[in-house]
Amino acid sequence: MSRKLFGTDGVRGRANSYPMTAEMALRLGAAAGRYFRRKGEDRHRVVIGKDTRLSGYMLENALTAGLTSTGMNVLLLGPVPTPAVGFLTRSMRADVGIMISASHNPAADNGIKFFGPDGFKLSDEAEAEIESIVAGEIEPAQPQNIGRAKRIDDGRGRYVEYAKTTFPQGQRLDGLKVVIDCANGAAYRAAPDVLWELGAEVIALGVTPNGHNINDGVGSTHTAACARAVLEHGADIGISLDGDADRVMIIDEKGQVADGDQIMALLAGRWAEQGRLRGGALVATVMSNLGLERFLQGRGLRLERTAVGDRYVVERMRGAGFNLGGEQSGHIVMTDYATTGDGLIAGLQFLAAMSDSGRKASDLVAQFEPVPQMLKNVRYAQGADPLSVEAVKAEIARAEARLDGSGRVLIRKSGTEPLIRVMAEAEDEAVLREVVDGIVAAVEKAA
Repeated sequence: MSRKLFGTDGVRGRANSYPMTAEMALRLGAAAGRYFRRKGEDRHRVVIGKDTRLSGYMLENALTAGLTSTGMNVLLLGPVPTPAVGFLTRSMRADVGIMISASHNPAADNGIKFFGPDGFKLSDEAEAEIESIVAGEIEPAQPQNIGRAKRIDDGRGRYVEYAKTTFPQGQRLDGLKVVIDCANGAAYRAAPDVLWELGAEVIALGVTPNGHNINDGVGSTHTAACARAVLEHGADIGISLDGDADRVMIIDEKGQVADGDQIMALLAGRWAEQGRLRGGALVATVMSNLGLERFLQGRGLRLERTAVGDRYVVERMRGAGFNLGGEQSGHIVMTDYATTGDGLIAGLQFLAAMSDSGRKASDLVAQFEPVPQMLKNVRYAQGADPLSVEAVKAEIARAEARLDGSGRVLIRKSGTEPLIRVMAEAEDEAVLREVVDGIVAAVEKAA
């Protein structure tokens, strides 16, 4: 069953434009309510969290109306990280969890992500079924069966307490100065609280959301802000989250940035030594650097690659019994602790490595030498399909032939924006620039 409404991470778009309208949110809520009601007639509960975008109020109310119209009882969490919604869906025995967020995107965008009763994101098949219900007639509940809505005041506190349990028992962060950049997003209160309660001296950045400034010059896609703060305050480490706190970048005391690949390399090596890495493998996407693969092979470990999107990483992990995976972009998935990427808990794991080893962050952020990699995004017009153009196909084929045996090319459409992502890796940086620029020029001409 195909999906048109759902992308790689839920439904996403520009607020107040299709599909991110109040009308569509209402229909999505009603469709999800109908779908989960028929899956189990004895429970009718949904939890809804959101980040700090202004449009979150509109979408929250519309989803609530749609859900209650089909008999679902709605529990409103307010601003909480995406992983908190996964955790609380399972903890509160809900039928479904919903997060209203466009993650690392600008404030003008928004999105709707669904979690099943087990706290994991829905499968492609489940999303396709909900789409089919959206497209048809949605039967409302009888008047006596309309659902209720209730605000849950301690949702954030429950997540804070849980996050602290993932840090080694008996250890504290006393003596560590930590910059935490919350991107003016969903973790603006939870993340500083967790670090402070564990004993760190906390310098909080990106904790003054106003509905419009989420991810604006701060957060994991703008790490320079956190790096400056680390250097200005003489901090031991910086932890930079994105708008819904399911991604993280680590900044060492010198201002150097560790992306998701370096963080996963550290955790994989550490967990393997401790006998905690299940299956002797790490799951990552096709975007992860060849250097990560070589690092793992040197330790007798495997890299299992998936399509781009943390949902596909999680599916592979669950299917094969692996417990560590993620994306270069900073989604770090640790199924021992969370059902989706959790930037804060990944940051705590990095801090645990510092605490256990007594080493500085700068000794841990560079686990391997990356193969030179270049990524460029090309925006295309609505209705265009640049990757089907023969000239683009021919340029990609030329690039693949040029890099045969010495690198790789990966071209794909973004699942969340009208972008073609052009990525290549090669030992020779001059050749790397040449092949990427050639593909970009061909795509731009066809866009």
